[in-house]
Amino acid sequence: MADRVTVIGWDGSPLTRAATAALSAATLVAGAAHHLALPEVPRDAERIRLGSVDLAARRIAGHRGSAVVLADGDPGFFGVVRTLRAPAHGLEVEVVPAVSSVATAFARAGMPWEDAQTVVAHPRTLRRAVNVCRAHHKVAVLTSPGAGPAELALLLEGVHRTFVICEELGTDREQVTVVTSDTAADHVWRDPNVVIVIGGGPERQEDAWIAGRHPAYPQGVRGWALPVGAYPDPGARPTGVSGEGEGPVLRAAQLAHLGPRTGDLVWDIGSGGGALAVEAARFGAAVLAVDSDPAACARTTAAARAFGVQLQVVEGRAPHVLERLPEPDVVRIGGGGVPVATAVADRRPERIVTHASTRDEAEALGAALAGNGYTVACSLLQSVELDTTAWSERERTVVFLLSALRSDLAP
Repeated sequence: MADRVTVIGWDGSPLTRAATAALSAATLVAGAAHHLALPEVPRDAERIRLGSVDLAARRIAGHRGSAVVLADGDPGFFGVVRTLRAPAHGLEVEVVPAVSSVATAFARAGMPWEDAQTVVAHPRTLRRAVNVCRAHHKVAVLTSPGAGPAELALLLEGVHRTFVICEELGTDREQVTVVTSDTAADHVWRDPNVVIVIGGGPERQEDAWIAGRHPAYPQGVRGWALPVGAYPDPGARPTGVSGEGEGPVLRAAQLAHLGPRTGDLVWDIGSGGGALAVEAARFGAAVLAVDSDPAACARTTAAARAFGVQLQVVEGRAPHVLERLPEPDVVRIGGGGVPVATAVADRRPERIVTHASTRDEAEALGAALAGNGYTVACSLLQSVELDTTAWSERERTVVFLLSALRSDLAP
């Protein structure tokens, strides 16, 4: 094992005294080509071009002497430190940090960033990174070849965002460009780059106490499965009157089965008043709220604005409108019967929830989902709303709740 392993972050500024001292004593230096070309790298040191960090870690583990790993930005922030410290390698490292590329990008943009989400986009994680950009007002994307600004823009089709693209930060070729998401795919961008994705609403102005996304609690509202009266209604129907399948008890059960989370894309088909779509967005998921009724789309838009969440409203009739939507992770079907359930199953989301008012309808939906590769569970939910002034029954609801899990994921 190497006698000493030092990880040095480099942000383009002159190396610190500690970094220079570690390099001067190094007998092995690992880094990218521009790191190995630094004049401080000893001529007689063994050099490793850093491609696979795992392979480099194995070489370092077998080296006798002092090893140095050079990395861009802060190596402890989505960097090489985590891999080098993995139990498989048994390396203890000292870290000389630098300013992270994310901090530098926001500095170049002149923006605060404690309220930003930070994601890494590789070809295998690009879709989830895009979902975070759909759901949040401010996101920093650490890109990679094949998952850069153009690819982000293409997958964000239909969602307007502003891109601040920071290329080759800390070098003589550094460039910062501001474009809209619909034009970013028309350019060729240099690696490495960081993309700040902004849009979908005003920047939060309140004092921050935690980094990342702030919980969406307008006017002190706490919790989820809120009563229908908590949501605005622009006059399409009497305030406080819910549509089919929009009651808080059923909504709570549906959300519990869906489990929406950051990085997911939720389809809410038949969004109605927008309550489930908004609450899924409050969990951090990206949401596409689909409804054929323009008034329902307006209610969903108003509810999202009132709760300060980002979601995309799609007006159209299922199942036909679903063909042009991006791939979902979980889906709630508010109506449309077997044809819609079958069309959704064909897109292979992890989970599907829907409901039925009769047992025959529930059996038909369950058979359609099971026949398309899902393991189906069904519960009969009965809720009774009481008038607590007289403790008398005000409203009774009985509904069949179906929850379907893709069979390859079932325990």
